[in-house]
Amino acid sequence: MASQANKSKNATFFLLAVVVVSVAAVAFILYQMATRPTEAAQEDTQYAGTVYDPPVQLSAFTMPSSTGELLSLNDLGGRWAVLFFGYTHCPDFCPLTLAEYKRVRQLLGDDADEVQIVFISVDGERDTPEVLAKYLALFDPTFIGLSGDDETLARIGPEYGLFYERRTDTGSSADYLIDHTTRSYLIDGAGRLRVSFAFGTEPEVVAESIRRQIKVG
Repeated sequence: MASQANKSKNATFFLLAVVVVSVAAVAFILYQMATRPTEAAQEDTQYAGTVYDPPVQLSAFTMPSSTGELLSLNDLGGRWAVLFFGYTHCPDFCPLTLAEYKRVRQLLGDDADEVQIVFISVDGERDTPEVLAKYLALFDPTFIGLSGDDETLARIGPEYGLFYERRTDTGSSADYLIDHTTRSYLIDGAGRLRVSFAFGTEPEVVAESIRRQIKVG
């Protein structure tokens, strides 16, 4: 009987020890989480998107623009640019992105004048400067459109990871649709790629990231 009692006590002490160790471990983990969130948040949220450090120098290019003139990024007077690719017949990504960047400009406030939104069409055949001007005016009259040609896009495309492909088997009323890259690219006044944003990044997040980059210079 004494032996069984001792075994029972030993088992009880063992279970209590396991519980104590488990509670201590959980408490330690919770303590670590509680004392380090600020540092982790700064590391994770200092910039949104993919940051290029060091910045990537981009090739110069010139395209017909919605302003009625040939335009290059050098013509922006040293301002920052947010550039993305699309086309006016796009049924989803492009109008959503343009609407989001209208909101980004609003959120930037006074800093909005430091940034030019540039929409490069991968459908230059249909997206003439006149078509681009009318289309972009529906979103924000300050937006600039560039009518891209396949030769120029093929030359600069690899620097942006650009992909686009015409499709005629869509069942759409349009002659064809185009699958294309949906990322946006923040470029500084020296023509260097600083940050890229995935489609669907919240306007508030994009605006804050742009503001931080402008502050860094």
